[in-house]
Amino acid sequence: MRSRSLIRQAAALGLACSLLAFAADKNEKQKSSPSQVVDSGSFSVLVKGQLVVTEAFNIRQENGNSRIKAELKETGSGQTVQKSDMEITPSGELLHYEWSQSSPAVSSLTVVPNNDFLLEKITAAANGKTAEQPFLMPSTTAILDNNFFIHREVLAWRYLAAACHPKGGSQQCAKDAADFGVLVPQEHGSARVRLEWTLWVDDHDQFKLMRVSIPADSTEVVRD
Repeated sequence: MRSRSLIRQAAALGLACSLLAFAADKNEKQKSSPSQVVDSGSFSVLVKGQLVVTEAFNIRQENGNSRIKAELKETGSGQTVQKSDMEITPSGELLHYEWSQSSPAVSSLTVVPNNDFLLEKITAAANGKTAEQPFLMPSTTAILDNNFFIHREVLAWRYLAAACHPKGGSQQCAKDAADFGVLVPQEHGSARVRLEWTLWVDDHDQFKLMRVSIPADSTEVVRD
């Protein structure tokens, strides 16, 4: 897995929006449905034209909140090597984030709000012991973890909700790039990212992420 290079090259998205706003709107219109699929499918990650990993994902509304799950599978073996599970409120507040890895070594972590902090709990692969690391960041901080491109879709949606508005049948967005504070749990660190790179979304289907191009890393991500 190319965790560090992918997260850094993929830290700046170009066109975007908010699952939070869409979730809130859909919740008002479809209150009778306690669970609804917002998006599901898979991304193929290709490096120099070769398929290296597949990301299967699912976004659901559950009781007004949004649940984002993803699994990474290595090409060839079909083995699930990483999983992530995130739950956020319609206003964008993080309720819970969990990540686990089965290869090359079993390890896991969680992120939860703790008063004015985000608290990360890390379980080491070597001895199973748990360590805690606080971050002085609000619960509305976006999670942008390594290798999970569905997190980029969620961040894209957040941008569209904050910086764009419908006009003449299309979305009109602010010309200036938007900055967002994000937490990268696998790297146990925070960062500010600027949304400004090559990303394709479907403006006829809820602005779902269709393709990402990362030329500097010879990487392309496409929806299957």
